[in-house]
Amino acid sequence: MKILVCVTSVPDTTTKISFTDNNTKFNKAGVTYIAGPYDDYALSRAVELKEQFGGTVTVINVGEADTETMIRKCLAIGADDAVRVNAVPTDAYFVAEQIAAVAKEGNYDLILMGRESIDYNGGQVHGIVGEMLGIPSITPVMKLDIENGVAKMYKEIEGGKQTVEAPLPLVLGCQEPIADWKIPNMRGIMTARTKPLRVVEPAANDVLTSVDSYELPAARSSCRMIPAEEAETLIMLLKTEAKVL
Repeated sequence: MKILVCVTSVPDTTTKISFTDNNTKFNKAGVTYIAGPYDDYALSRAVELKEQFGGTVTVINVGEADTETMIRKCLAIGADDAVRVNAVPTDAYFVAEQIAAVAKEGNYDLILMGRESIDYNGGQVHGIVGEMLGIPSITPVMKLDIENGVAKMYKEIEGGKQTVEAPLPLVLGCQEPIADWKIPNMRGIMTARTKPLRVVEPAANDVLTSVDSYELPAARSSCRMIPAEEAETLIMLLKTEAKVL
């Protein structure tokens, strides 16, 4: 089984965000980058499937050279090789174009990625990749098993959960609890240094979006505590100040 896992490079969840150039560019100074947490789930399940069925796991990232440390960590976790598309990931369509171009060359059985990245939270790439390749895309997948070339999945839907089956090839957006996160061991870290990491130039340059400005969320307001015995005061404030009653 050939599996392609798409991995994003995103700021660590503890990073304090700021912007430069009149709030039109993200300030990368001092920022620690990690693999997208949802992508970690996708990679972990891909490695488990390789251990079960054999085959290969290839990691792909659209990013500049500074993402290679993150890619090597993915190789240490269990991927066999990697592809880095040498470009800034400007928008979902551009990223999907690059993934689809590599996927067409590789003829993969499964293309796995996180349900969304945690920087823009768009959740669009898997659907666009599926459309470009002419194969189904399903998200968010919480459980994935393969039997006789058919994927058996468990996914969330509004108001409940759903069981889905579909033949390979597929594009899937993954989330917990599809697999447990894997931590690279020393052997994996050492072997990752010699695994192939191929750098390719972007297949197309269709940038369809631009940024006017970024804004930080509004600061949290202070919390006012009302003693339990003053319920009437709380009700009055909910009516007159919060205006939720």
